[in-house]
Amino acid sequence: MFDINLILNKYPFVKKDDLVPILQDVQEQQGYLSEDAIKKIGEYIGIATSKIYGLATFYSYFRFVPKGKYHIRICEGTTCHINKSKLLITELYKKLKIRDKETTKNNLFSLEITECMGACSMGPVMSINDKYYTNLTLDSFNEIIDSYINN
Repeated sequence: MFDINLILNKYPFVKKDDLVPILQDVQEQQGYLSEDAIKKIGEYIGIATSKIYGLATFYSYFRFVPKGKYHIRICEGTTCHINKSKLLITELYKKLKIRDKETTKNNLFSLEITECMGACSMGPVMSINDKYYTNLTLDSFNEIIDSYINN
């Protein structure tokens, strides 16, 4: 059970410089930054929630919706892009009806488009819950996604 007070208590002499580490801790524990958590952080630090949202939206790391059971990351870095990762992303949009940083209504899938996954020579690259799939074709991609849908 997530308790934001356990995180905030780690910062007894809180400063505005502690905002990013607090947000990171909350996301690590809760899986995302909820509206309620942002309000409590703002009250604790003495910062308007609009400023917290402004900072959090600047960094692509932070999420505002929970991850799905299967969190899909697709690389859109230069090499993966050249190797047609955009085609895979478009196929996923059609298949799951979600966009970057969204979660399906049944909370089964979430999607994150990323700039680099460190496997440039094997692109396009995708991971699902930290299991990596490389050298993807449209056929292999569909086969993998379908196996998770039917699982």
